[in-house]
Amino acid sequence: MGTHLILVGLLSICSLSFGQDCNQQLLENVDFPGNDITSLFSPDVEHCQQLCTQHSSCNFFTFVRADWNKDDRNFFCLIKASPNGQPTVQAPLQGVTSGFSLKPCSQDLEPCLSKVYQNVDFFGADYRALFTADYEECQRACTQDPACQFFTFINEAFKTVDIRNKCHLKFSWPVPRIPVVEKKAGVTSGFSQIPRISQQSMCQGKLFPNTDIPGNDIENIPAASAEHCQALCSAHSVCTYFSFASNNFNCYMKKNNEEMVTQAKDGVTSGLPARFCQLDNTWVQVVYENVDFPGSDIRFEPMDDADTCQRTCTQDAFCQFYSYTNNNFGDPNYRRRCYLKRTITMPAPPKVTKVANVVSGFQLRNCNSKTTV
Repeated sequence: MGTHLILVGLLSICSLSFGQDCNQQLLENVDFPGNDITSLFSPDVEHCQQLCTQHSSCNFFTFVRADWNKDDRNFFCLIKASPNGQPTVQAPLQGVTSGFSLKPCSQDLEPCLSKVYQNVDFFGADYRALFTADYEECQRACTQDPACQFFTFINEAFKTVDIRNKCHLKFSWPVPRIPVVEKKAGVTSGFSQIPRISQQSMCQGKLFPNTDIPGNDIENIPAASAEHCQALCSAHSVCTYFSFASNNFNCYMKKNNEEMVTQAKDGVTSGLPARFCQLDNTWVQVVYENVDFPGSDIRFEPMDDADTCQRTCTQDAFCQFYSYTNNNFGDPNYRRRCYLKRTITMPAPPKVTKVANVVSGFQLRNCNSKTTV
């Protein structure tokens, strides 16, 4: 009887999913008021639509364009959701463009972002600067640096002479970040088994069990294990080593290119990132018992076991990680559910502003990988 009910539930969820149409239309000077769940920054409506597509909950959006003049919200990407997946109201409004998530469409989750933006600054997220002849060379430098996701170039007409021709390379997370990791009885969590494709050779990472590297912290983010923490450090633009505290799942990323001072500490594993090889990602195959990854839900489905949940996540191109509530979960109304989850991994500037005589854009690695011979 239980299996029959789960199959019926799956069919009903699938029918709802398949009922959502692919709608790529962009509605210029149309607002979808209300239903906001968050706001992000985007340089144009196409980038905003990609952010909505990658956001776990977004059904539709409104983008505040550069020509908006009622307040200073230019380049706001307003991420929105509703119970039926449709905007409650559509209203005419100059200076905005609205549209829909491309989740129901056949969508490339590593989009080629080839446009450049004149007189637009991608403010913040800098990790390196150099001087280049023009913005094309700056973009090439960004493309060739694995840590770089976007850039801002200061051209020769900029008012401050001393920083003309300066190329600022900038970072955002290209790998999934789990917002929260916590202990919870009756929950099993894990990752999609789809491997990351890399041209680099495989390698084993260097870990120091029961060892802390105190100080020099640059960021503290959740991680499921020391190996997961190492993968995050390896993806970060300036992380030189890390320490992972197993009691609270904290991954402490650190920066010090001059020295690495260690001390013995139970329950802490430290290590070094992999910069010139692809880490052996066997850690993604680990199943984490009595551990929850709350939030970032795409959807949930009734399911018989955690193995099926992991396979479902792997087969869903949008899913990056999951949590499954088994028969030991505290609330019986939420047992035997598979929660599929994801976070944004496309290049995403923390702020976009108008600045005269600068040029901004994105790395072209995703474009180069799609070139056919």
